[in-house]
Amino acid sequence: MKGNAPKRKIFDAVDMMTADAPQAETGNVLQSLPVDKIKPFHDHPFHLYEGERLDDMVESIREHGVLNPVIVRKKGRGYEMLSGHNRLNAAKIAGLAEIPAIVKEGLADEEAYVYVIETNVIQRSFTDLAPSEKAAVLSARYEKVISQGRRNDILREIEEIGTCGHDVHKSRSRDGIGEEYGMTGRNIARYMRVDKLIRPFKDRLDAGELTLTAAVELSYLSEDEQEAVAAQGVKMDEKTAKAARAAAGELTEGKLEEILHPVKMPVQARMVSVKIPAEAEEKYFSGLKAKDKADLVMQALEAWFAGKGAAHV
Repeated sequence: MKGNAPKRKIFDAVDMMTADAPQAETGNVLQSLPVDKIKPFHDHPFHLYEGERLDDMVESIREHGVLNPVIVRKKGRGYEMLSGHNRLNAAKIAGLAEIPAIVKEGLADEEAYVYVIETNVIQRSFTDLAPSEKAAVLSARYEKVISQGRRNDILREIEEIGTCGHDVHKSRSRDGIGEEYGMTGRNIARYMRVDKLIRPFKDRLDAGELTLTAAVELSYLSEDEQEAVAAQGVKMDEKTAKAARAAAGELTEGKLEEILHPVKMPVQARMVSVKIPAEAEEKYFSGLKAKDKADLVMQALEAWFAGKGAAHV
């Protein structure tokens, strides 16, 4: 970067990586890639920037270009984004045809996911993340299947590309994560369950349309069952979500209808006793059941009051 260049805002984790970093130390080689050849990471858990933050990034790229490269992996005939989704989105809006990138090859999905998660955590405050984003981070750091040794290799490489000031080698046990983020082990377990939700439910959770406790209950349903519930488009409170979870594995269409659209039973009418002469009972109600007697009384009263009203017109 030129010494007299205007100071630019930091928008993405890669802004703190690779900038002025000697490439010989990392072994990474920059390439200029067509933006239409780069696809989003297939399981990208973070929301793209919107509003003023996106507008600022687009304006900066139009003025200065993309000064720091994104990180991608080779996949088929194209590339899959690992770090720099927001930068790519802004570059497209700004009208750029190509973008500088560091290309990784031969990465397994689990290894690629480490780049996706860690480079975002470097730049973002955990407390500012949406619930589904917190779930993805916590799950990746505790549960994702990749050896800790390989994870540490990747994290060291990220640090070599650019100093990030983030302690990436802390304990990743649930207790260690809890200490790092000020969360109880129970709350972490809840967020890790949330990571098992399908995208529509994660979006509802982030939008405040689904509580964390209801989301946890729904996470115990299979993906097919979750999709069936989500397709109904009804509001899921904790009670309804618990009922759905109780039927997990046997959530048929009929059972789902029963849970989401319960039939409301009519309130029983309050009965009062009315004394009538014995001759009236024998003349008008002889042989009738109690319900039929009540119906007859109601019909007689309605007819009488209707006639009385007509007489006053």
